[in-house]
Amino acid sequence: MDKGERFFQPGRTVRYLPQDPDLSAYASTLDYVNEGLTDGDDPYRGAYLLEVLGLSGKEDPKSLSGGEARRAALARTLAPEPDILLLDEPTNHLDLPAIEWLETELKSLKSALVLISHDRRFLENLSRATVWIDRGMTRRMDKGFAHFETWRDEVFEQEEIDQHKLAQKIKREEHWMTYGVTARRKRNMRRVRELAELRKQKREHRGPQGTAKLNASDADVSGKLVIEAKALSKSYGGRSIVKDFSTRIQRGDRIGFVGPNGAGKTTLLKMLTGELEPDAGSNRLGTNLEMVTLDQKREKLDLTDTLSAVLTGGRGDMVSVGDESKHVMSYMKDFLFSPEQARTPVGVLSGGERARAMLARALANKSNMMVLDEPTNDLDLETLDLLQELLADYNGTAMIVSHDRDFLDRVATSVIVSEGNGVWREYAGGYTDMLAQRGEGVTARKAEKSAPAKKEKQSPSNGSAERPKAKSKLTFTQQHLLKTLPDTIDRLEAKLEKLQGEMNDPQLYANNPDKFASLSQQITDLAAEKDAAEEQWLELEMLNE
Repeated sequence: MDKGERFFQPGRTVRYLPQDPDLSAYASTLDYVNEGLTDGDDPYRGAYLLEVLGLSGKEDPKSLSGGEARRAALARTLAPEPDILLLDEPTNHLDLPAIEWLETELKSLKSALVLISHDRRFLENLSRATVWIDRGMTRRMDKGFAHFETWRDEVFEQEEIDQHKLAQKIKREEHWMTYGVTARRKRNMRRVRELAELRKQKREHRGPQGTAKLNASDADVSGKLVIEAKALSKSYGGRSIVKDFSTRIQRGDRIGFVGPNGAGKTTLLKMLTGELEPDAGSNRLGTNLEMVTLDQKREKLDLTDTLSAVLTGGRGDMVSVGDESKHVMSYMKDFLFSPEQARTPVGVLSGGERARAMLARALANKSNMMVLDEPTNDLDLETLDLLQELLADYNGTAMIVSHDRDFLDRVATSVIVSEGNGVWREYAGGYTDMLAQRGEGVTARKAEKSAPAKKEKQSPSNGSAERPKAKSKLTFTQQHLLKTLPDTIDRLEAKLEKLQGEMNDPQLYANNPDKFASLSQQITDLAAEKDAAEEQWLELEMLNE
């Protein structure tokens, strides 16, 4: 810090989840996670968390996707169960099952949480206080994020009233300076200085940061039927991604696509838009379609291009927005870019700025159909609000892949959900409506594990193959307990023997009745703890067998 004080309670533990974790120095994801453990931490918890998050621990960090790296970093951060958790955009690149699991896990921890996030539902479900950083100031409200927008609007309204009062006060002082009766020089100079200070306050006041102005360039109206798909199917490597999927999408529909990572959302979207041929089935596009696409990975941005070149397509300094032409500086201002950023390479922009640049370029093109693959990634809350308003007022059709539950609730007219094994089903309404109809949320896709081939056992009676018996697999925590409980029981027995030896003193009760009572209580408690440990070990041993 440049100034100020920071007090940290000695003995407390802190773990920090960065936005962009670096795993390059580690041989595997398990090595990365275990390196964050200290003496006294459960050595099995890191492997357990990796398994829950869909990783085996053997992955090479160099080949991880953004979502896999984020899952490994989460496992490393949560494994020690620290006193304080600092989480910077923990839901970025996570799918819905992982986000909902993370919410449940964080609620169960005793750790204090400090979250930075643009996921409204995540913040509403976890926060109890809100710190708002605005124009170089921090304000704190001891309520969760659900109350933030009302509080923010009240602050802005009060600022507007205060600025109006300041303007009126300046006006009165200027009138006195021009027409007031001249008083003693000392008093005059004081009022002159006060007027100068008031003018300085008004000049230096920074109003609320502007919001991006999102306007889509509408093309001619498309036909009423936009897409008709019949029995679409697609497989990769023997795994069914889409199986017998049929739908009809009409003009004006807002279709959300949800499912775990790897379920095939982007594949289904590409088949529906005609970019990818299905293995079976038919797909018919409506008439007069003009499509604009925002891809998930921002791959269509050349990171060496300047911002102005991206927005103008490298042609001059004007941007064609629908039927109008607009100077690139003015168009940049609409999306909260400063003039100084015009010559900035896209590669040095932040994730949020790149997302805004992609939106700016996409919305300048005429369209009557939008295909948005993870459009909310890296967008701030204000831009998210405007994107929702834009989609609500859009005259065309929109297909949206998203893991943002609040965004889907506000935008989608129906949601297409992965049911597993290539089955996709459509539900009317947003994400919450889908939950009510389906009875459960999106479940994680189970990782496919290759098992060694086993020889079939022949029954001695009839020679037919025996049916394999169901086997219950212990979790890493249960395996750890199964190994450590015998030592725990031995320690408890040793303590009991020591306390019992002290109790055997025939003069103890007469000489020190308080100690006798204390030892009796300790023996009772230890005996109960030992019995519980033995019972738990027996249950685990039976489950293991």
